[in-house]
Amino acid sequence: MTVRRKVAWVTGASQGIGAAVARRLARDGWVVAASARSTDKLEALAAESDAWQGSVEAFPLDVTDEAAVTVVYEEIEARLGAVDLVILNAGTHQPIAAADFAVAPVRKLIEINLMGTVHCLAPVISRFVERQSGRIAVVASLAGYRGLPTASAYGASKAGLINMCESLRPELQEQGVVLSCVTPGFVRTPLTDRNPFPMPFLIDANTAAARIVSGLAGNRFEITFPRRFAYLMKLLRVLPYALYFPVVRRVSPRRD
Repeated sequence: MTVRRKVAWVTGASQGIGAAVARRLARDGWVVAASARSTDKLEALAAESDAWQGSVEAFPLDVTDEAAVTVVYEEIEARLGAVDLVILNAGTHQPIAAADFAVAPVRKLIEINLMGTVHCLAPVISRFVERQSGRIAVVASLAGYRGLPTASAYGASKAGLINMCESLRPELQEQGVVLSCVTPGFVRTPLTDRNPFPMPFLIDANTAAARIVSGLAGNRFEITFPRRFAYLMKLLRVLPYALYFPVVRRVSPRRD
């Protein structure tokens, strides 16, 4: 009698947190469907998995293409079997100063970070509810807790993800589906390497992946880290505006 290996789908898996999570799961014996736009990076990641207990299979995808998302998800299940775990991590960041505020960069971040996740959630939720089982993790950010300077678009997209997950969690639980929201702080990735300011409590992608995977072993809604930074952001979340804005002005990097 053969035991079916568990199948996970990870988006944004070509680098950073997504790639680290895919590696971690595959080493633990999962069959991982890895999606991102970069075919070369996905194939390189898949080649690494030859020595692991599980495996990584490349499924290139642009999450902003709604029709393509459904096709790829159906292909994953046709090739690998029913998906047990979905980690929706695809996203990007672009700082936008108030003086440079424009439609195009805001639309880009909303389309990738928020709508890209929505495109993935739609077919996944439909299939998981039908089966009355499944685990979903949506990667948002501590930046979604409150508005921060230069993060008007990024923060809005992540706040939208958090709110959406809060809305979906109770209903999905009644259908046997567990939804968690991952809210990391600063994680060293190619995106954060471009930040021109000090990043408090910075951790590496492998540490972030370990926190995510261990958090998914339980049933809690929020998986957040690093803990000290999360506590700080939670405190800012409850401050009244009369206190919040002076604090933010004081700690924000000054523009020349």
